[in-house]
Amino acid sequence: MAWYSGAKKMELQPESDRQNAIRPTQLIFHSIAAPWSPERVYEYWRDSTNLESHFGVGFDGRIAQYIGTQTRADSNMYANERGDGTGAVSVETASNLKHTDPWTDAQVSALIKLGAWMHKRHGVPLRICRSHGDPGFGIHRMFPQWSDGGTACPGDKRSAQFRNEVFPGIVKAAGGKPPKPGKYEPFPGSAWFKREPKSAIVTAMGKRLVAVGCSRYSEGPGPRWTDADRQSYAAWQRKRGFSGADADGWPGKSTWDALKVPRVS
Repeated sequence: MAWYSGAKKMELQPESDRQNAIRPTQLIFHSIAAPWSPERVYEYWRDSTNLESHFGVGFDGRIAQYIGTQTRADSNMYANERGDGTGAVSVETASNLKHTDPWTDAQVSALIKLGAWMHKRHGVPLRICRSHGDPGFGIHRMFPQWSDGGTACPGDKRSAQFRNEVFPGIVKAAGGKPPKPGKYEPFPGSAWFKREPKSAIVTAMGKRLVAVGCSRYSEGPGPRWTDADRQSYAAWQRKRGFSGADADGWPGKSTWDALKVPRVS
């Protein structure tokens, strides 16, 4: 098992000895939706649930490690352990109760240091994961396979920080070249839309649907996902040649990529 020297070791038992070994290829950041210290997170997992992450990071940037990084933890659904023996390492971070707040400066600094260590210790490549199984760095909301059908964790502010501060900081700290941000918003996953999110991404999507002649809006578009967004997106799917259940208005990756929604995060 590998233990990060920058973290306080608070090993969870019996999970630490009973979980299977993994070869870590991803680092995934979460918000715990609670303003807890690393010690309180440890107590919660020890006393109240059989779920856990590898790390916890408090508002003050202090890090605790609960499971060795070469041992499976439970926070990433199908990313926890794959058939080829690889798996993801998970990091819970203190947040408000709805995980809508940004990471503190101390948390950002801690995540950068931890990410650079994961690259140097385990060879996690300096890129944002391109799919749910692709080695690299990510946030929990990126792929539905990393949760039980999708999650809004972490919120929009932390999502933007991940792309604009945390990941570029990891690359710099690890001695790599800062990545160039893409022009378009990456696909947030169909499950994200089914939670009726309120986000600038929805507004940007709606404006593109209007621009390509698929508007079904009587007013807007706006940041809250509505049935008008779904009807407009269904029109876009039909325009792309889809029909039936494949044109149900819930965005999919191929039509999303073709829509070219300008980057807002």
